[in-house]
Amino acid sequence: MKAIELLFTSDVGLMSLTVLAITLGMGGFYLRYFLKHVKDDTAAQARR
Repeated sequence: MKAIELLFTSDVGLMSLTVLAITLGMGGFYLRYFLKHVKDDTAAQARR
């Protein structure tokens, strides 16, 4: 319980949460981006 309290109340804990949120957001963005482009390239290749 002390670790969760420290995570949400200290400066270092809040910065850690911010970095985790940004990292997960970037991962989600790149996953969607790459999957969309793979799908588009596969469709373009099939049309040839």
